[in-house]
Amino acid sequence: MTKQVFLKTFYIYVIPYFVLLTVILSLMYAYPKPELHMMLNSHHTGIQDTFFKYYSVMAEWPLYVLALLPLLWKKVRWTIFFALCELTGGATLQIMKHTICHARPVSVFENFHDVTLPLVEGVTMYHGNSFPSGHASTFFMFCTCCVIILACHYSQKNKAYNLRSRLLFYASLLVLLVLAALGAYSRVYLSQHFISDVCVGSIIGFTTPFLMFYLFKKKILKI
Repeated sequence: MTKQVFLKTFYIYVIPYFVLLTVILSLMYAYPKPELHMMLNSHHTGIQDTFFKYYSVMAEWPLYVLALLPLLWKKVRWTIFFALCELTGGATLQIMKHTICHARPVSVFENFHDVTLPLVEGVTMYHGNSFPSGHASTFFMFCTCCVIILACHYSQKNKAYNLRSRLLFYASLLVLLVLAALGAYSRVYLSQHFISDVCVGSIIGFTTPFLMFYLFKKKILKI
């Protein structure tokens, strides 16, 4: 990955992520966990219920299927890269989840008799192992892997791209960040996780691909 392409990726994907994370951490510092959850989850509509209900499921198996698509173009190393990231990040997340054992919003709000937690019909609610969020981690894992793969591919073809192609590349990075953030927020909207669970899950999903890239870029991505 050339230095110039890396810097563009840094500006368009990495910096906005840390800005968003800083805003959320500031809110977590300013408000108690239950109050912040209700602030982020109190405005439901039918369209949003349907969207987040099904979009959240993407992290359960569709993203893993999408990670297999490079095999059709004989890009085995790209699928291996995703698998390596998911196994590493997933192992870290599961160890934390079963060690810390935080209660999920449904269980916590059972003690708040004057508060009705907005729930989405048809969603199976869970009660334990809330911290951190596995779905948030998978969303950010997949999107960050895509960002790195796109940046690697772009750096190799850089001279062949015109202005339109460059703008498309930059827009793709931003879209991937939005898709990851929406997936993470879906867990709060569905009251499956608190925002703190989602934040740590996103950090695991965001950092693991960059770590794997640094360690294995020559062996897996041939950079």
